Amino acid sequence: MVDIPHGSAGTPEAVHVISDPTSGLEGVIVLHSTRRGPAAGGCRLWRYESRATMTDDALRLAEGMAYKNALADLPLGGGKAVINLPEGDVDRRALFRAFGRAVAELDGSYVTAEDVGTTIADMAAAREETRHVAGLAPVAGRPGGDPSPWTARGVFLSMREAARRRFGTGLDDLTVAVQGLGNVGSALCALLHEAGARLIVAEPRPGVAAAIACRYGAEIMSRDAILDARCDVFAPCALGGVIDARATRRLQAKLVCGGANNVLATAQDGDRLADRGVLYAPDYVVNAGGIINVAAEYLGWSASEAAARVEATGQRLAAVLDHAERHGLAPHRGADALARERLVAPAPGRACEAA
Repeated sequence: MVDIPHGSAGTPEAVHVISDPTSGLEGVIVLHSTRRGPAAGGCRLWRYESRATMTDDALRLAEGMAYKNALADLPLGGGKAVINLPEGDVDRRALFRAFGRAVAELDGSYVTAEDVGTTIADMAAAREETRHVAGLAPVAGRPGGDPSPWTARGVFLSMREAARRRFGTGLDDLTVAVQGLGNVGSALCALLHEAGARLIVAEPRPGVAAAIACRYGAEIMSRDAILDARCDVFAPCALGGVIDARATRRLQAKLVCGGANNVLATAQDGDRLADRGVLYAPDYVVNAGGIINVAAEYLGWSASEAAARVEATGQRLAAVLDHAERHGLAPHRGADALARERLVAPAPGRACEAA
């Protein structure tokens, strides 16, 4: 494992390049901040064009996790692991055991869990080599398992709060365009349908899109065309960077609120949304439900405490939007400023070591 230290303000504490030729492991673990506690964030498995692209993704995701954990009032710092998906057949158990050994070398400074492309079984394999893993199968009613339903719940509650502010209505009067029908996007569709919202969906897997359309009466559009959809709310639930300069000109929605990380390609794109009167609910505020469940599992909190913290997601978004309004800032800039304040303030109680 090779350490690449970063020393200037606003940069990560360390970047660890991880490699294991036997299993095919090639990846990066970024520790953005450990001031509030261990750097917590999931492990993403994806095929990247280059090591530079992979590292850049990890850096952005780790910073987002630091902000997310701070604004969720968790006694955790922020980090992220990214693994480049090997070509050909992959022995996933061997791959994630090697990843677990890399996590173990960090001696508790990083806590991993599921993310895009990884599963409970992958985390169980990593757990064979290190105890600094969450996202395992739940035991005896304690928090654990797939965190995506909790992420979807927090996004739904945030969307309801943001819609009240932007439109003065409930979700039952609105059309929501959901881009991406993975675990989070599909769960969000179920909650929105139950609330009476009309759905437009986009998903590259035709069978998944058709199933959601049949179940909830949703209209299907392509991943790109959905940016032009006549809708009230755009909910990005796939990969990040979807809101760029071109997308800000195309969006018909007046509210953006979804489960994806790093929704904005640049901070300037958030400014463009604000200039157009589009309310952006900052991604790392609204999609914190999953990391709350992960924290509860790792720190030994009860299921009821985890649920209560997730149910407060809409209230935390309201506080962020109020802060931004008071300071004359666009929501994303207000959220960033508040998160940075918390990152340098004393944590609400350092995380204890997991059993």
